[in-house]
This record gives sequence, C-alpha cells and structure tokens, in this order.
Amino acid sequence: MISIEPASHTHKDALIALILQIQRQEFGLASSLADLPDLADIAHYYRSAGGDFWVALCGDEVVGTLGLRCIGQQQGALRKLYVKASYRGAQHGIATLLMARLLTAAHAAQIHTLYLATTEKFAAACRYYEKTGFSQVTLESLPAAFPRIPQETRFYTRKID
Repeated sequence: MISIEPASHTHKDALIALILQIQRQEFGLASSLADLPDLADIAHYYRSAGGDFWVALCGDEVVGTLGLRCIGQQQGALRKLYVKASYRGAQHGIATLLMARLLTAAHAAQIHTLYLATTEKFAAACRYYEKTGFSQVTLESLPAAFPRIPQETRFYTRKID
C-alpha cells in the first residue's frame, strides 16, 4: 500500500539517496548533494512560505518525492518529482498520487500558476507533465523568483483553477 506523507527528518537520507540514484545512475547526470541545497532544510525551503515536500512510501521505503515551493504572486514551483524505477507506471499511480497532493496544497495556498523545470533526458517525465496539463514554455517566461539549477533545460507551466 502506497501512502503520501509530508517528508520528515527521518526520510531525509532516503529521499536524497533516491533522487541522486535516479539522476546519476539512470540518466548519467553529474549530480551531487551540492546540487540539492533545498533538501538540506526542507522546512525552511519548502514549508516556510506555505509549500511542502512529500514522500511516497511503500511501508517504510521512500519510493517517490515531490515538492511545492511558493514563489510569490500566486505562483508555485513544482520541484523534485521522482519515482523509484520499480514503482513507476499507471499500475502503481505514484506520480498521480503525488501530483494530486501537490495540486490540493497549491489550491489551499491560493497558487494559480505552477512552473517546473526539468531536462530533456527525463523524456517520460516530460510526457507525464504534458499529459497532466503542463505546457512547455521558454526559460525567459519563468518568473524571476523561480529556482533553477544548470542541468534544467525544459520548462513548463500550468494554470490551476
């Protein structure tokens, strides 16, 4: 049974390991812990402005992650949607569960527009974002407050009703 919960300090090492494993081993990105400064203090980075960071759990195992950072002007940044390879796909529905939690939180925080950044190496993720109502935009159309890292080359937005 999969559950979606706010990340706690007990999940920190496992969620960082999951994200780095996917970035490095599956996609060959030269990522390090230094590229994940937001995860050093999840409460401050995500929660202090009204966002959150969630983990998908199968028992005690972290099998997915997703963060929402409020960036002002009723805008939010979707960050770190990752699902462990063996838990991907519609049969598990983890990305859908995480996205539903994020959309509920965004609505409660009165966010009307979401932005996200990814890399074209994450082709399946790009297809998922497009399937769930995100439209590709240019780097120049991102709000100034949107948090970026150099590896990100594809950008998306979605309006929330």
